Amino acid sequence: MQEILPGIWKLTLGRPETHTPVRHRLRKPAAKPAFAALPAAGDCPLAAAEIRGGATTRGYELFLPMRDDEQFYGLGLQLLSFDQRGRKKTLRVNSDPCVDLGDSHAPVPFYVSTRGYAVLVDTYRYATFNFGGAVPKHDRSADTAVQPAAAVNTNLETLYSGHAGPAAASVAVEVPAARGVTVYVFAGPAMLESVRRYNLFSGGGCLPPRWGLGVWYRCCGTFDQQQAAAMAADFRRADLPCDVLGLEPGWQTHAYSCSHVWSKKFPAPADLVRTLAAQGYHVNLWTHAFTHAASPLYRSLYEHSGDYEVWKGLTPDFVQPETRRIFGEFYDRTHVALGVSGYKLDECDGSDFIATPWSFPEISRFPSGLDGEQMHSAIGLHFQETIDQLYRRRNLRTYNEVRNSHALAAPYPFVLYSDLYDHRQFLRGVVNQGFSGLLWCPEVRHAASAEELIRRIQAAALSPQALINAWYIKNPPWKQWDRQKNNADELVPNHAEVEAACRDIFRLRMSLVPYLYSAFFRYWSEGLPPFRALVLDYPTDPQAATVDDQWLVGDRLLVAPVVANTGNRRTVYLPAGDWFDFWIGARMEGGRKHEIEVPLGQIPIYVKDGALLPLAEPGLHAADPAGLRLTVRVYGDGCLPLTLIEDDGVTYDFEKGAYNRLDLTWDPAAKTGAATRTGTTSSVPAYTVTTWRPGPMCGRHSCLSSA
Repeated sequence: MQEILPGIWKLTLGRPETHTPVRHRLRKPAAKPAFAALPAAGDCPLAAAEIRGGATTRGYELFLPMRDDEQFYGLGLQLLSFDQRGRKKTLRVNSDPCVDLGDSHAPVPFYVSTRGYAVLVDTYRYATFNFGGAVPKHDRSADTAVQPAAAVNTNLETLYSGHAGPAAASVAVEVPAARGVTVYVFAGPAMLESVRRYNLFSGGGCLPPRWGLGVWYRCCGTFDQQQAAAMAADFRRADLPCDVLGLEPGWQTHAYSCSHVWSKKFPAPADLVRTLAAQGYHVNLWTHAFTHAASPLYRSLYEHSGDYEVWKGLTPDFVQPETRRIFGEFYDRTHVALGVSGYKLDECDGSDFIATPWSFPEISRFPSGLDGEQMHSAIGLHFQETIDQLYRRRNLRTYNEVRNSHALAAPYPFVLYSDLYDHRQFLRGVVNQGFSGLLWCPEVRHAASAEELIRRIQAAALSPQALINAWYIKNPPWKQWDRQKNNADELVPNHAEVEAACRDIFRLRMSLVPYLYSAFFRYWSEGLPPFRALVLDYPTDPQAATVDDQWLVGDRLLVAPVVANTGNRRTVYLPAGDWFDFWIGARMEGGRKHEIEVPLGQIPIYVKDGALLPLAEPGLHAADPAGLRLTVRVYGDGCLPLTLIEDDGVTYDFEKGAYNRLDLTWDPAAKTGAATRTGTTSSVPAYTVTTWRPGPMCGRHSCLSSA
């Protein structure tokens, strides 16, 4: 065992492959002071003698210790399960994880244990993790009891449930094709600290631009330049907050595969970007990597691509620096130079479980030396690197969408999304993302009812990206949520009422932008996931260990969305300590479950006792000066101060210290608050606290409309 950074150990077994996530990493770990700020780690939580492995005819097998009372979380974006104890997962890139076998948009070979440590297995391979389901043979001669026929269990769910007991003493990992592997162990002392160490080892979390934390809307894929501009103007007339307008495949002359060139439907893209910018919008472009013969990039990418086509297009080898340069320079010249603010990187995952499977096969070969299996794991993150560098070179931050990611993803400003649409699974994705340095968006497309639409938008508004993805409907979903009727312009009679409810949700999101920005700053500086499962903050709470439909936002908000089409009641579990209902101000006891009734216009939000919570006046976009005027709510005695970050919100100057800290504190005896600014950066937008509200506030959120 070699301690390579404070609280992080490395162990190499056998002869690892040349191509692995750590060996191909493009971001350095965070600076050592960031690690030093974490609690002391002590000795490595796993001794080298507890980890064994060996080469087989199938690849490399690895065994790590597992105790009877241990539970495991992580493995990337797992939509179908939460606690991985007793499960077998093969971590394979796939856009359609139909069953709980490990297929994922972001299969990360990283897990975290309730014992307070975490493990990264450094491989691009489709590794199989067996968390106790496989029990090694041992002598059971003494077990001679005979089960009466009448006692045979006829309940299949119980009959086939896991039978792993004390004999399953190892986490068994199989890495195909490899002859060795490197393992990284991250110390706690608790789960959250081990996850933070992993994020800092990855390079620290991303800090999106302020506009990235606003509301996103993706236009219909058939829209032209005039229709996109008209949609943006309609939103402003309707007082609907929106920061990002997304253009779908129709902006290109050829898509599936891509030309990457503006089509005749967008004859003056620079004019469109300028017009939208004047209204406070940022433009995001749909794209994918596969490059059509009509593209100006085709010839230069030909020798830098894999040996199999996808949709008759090339598969660029983004692991090669030259490929990233060729692709990036073209995008910079033809899109970013016009003011385009980011991209939606679609279809970089692949699918096997649909009628017409697509993407490159595992037998592919790439100029960098990776085979198809390895490239499926690597392409998403290296595509992200290609795009992110366009903006870093211009000292501009970006925030994007992506359909594939892997290990060490925390520094990249990309949010995962899916073509799947099960709301319950989408909520589990928000909970699971924080274990593995990922961001996930439970995007909204269509719905079966107004109730489902509103519940879905509520959940998206309390996630890393508040996205309405209307790529296949002409009108906004609040005017008609049924896809066929929407495209036939058959609007629902009460669409103004539904629109008002959605406006309230968007305004709630905008009021939370200063708080969310502060949470993301801690992600960048401390590795603290801004959205995370309850069990990370309450690792000794056995009830928190099972909650996969609630999550924490920052360090003082708990969100418990209502699953669409399940009625207006749900069970909420509140961890130890008192909590306050965000909407009505009621104090609620922690350490227990509550059965609550949830009005359609509200998403259950709870505030930790003692918290100070700043709420901005919700503007139409993040650059609206209204967003700098704050009301600070005080819960309980206000003993939990909060630091807000003031910077320009768009450049990377904050990495050089160009920001101020605004410390919010409360004196319970005098019932007065103070906002103390430190830092010397005078040229950045500054917050003004207009109101302090001691005690829980009853009624609706004062910053929301009464509609």
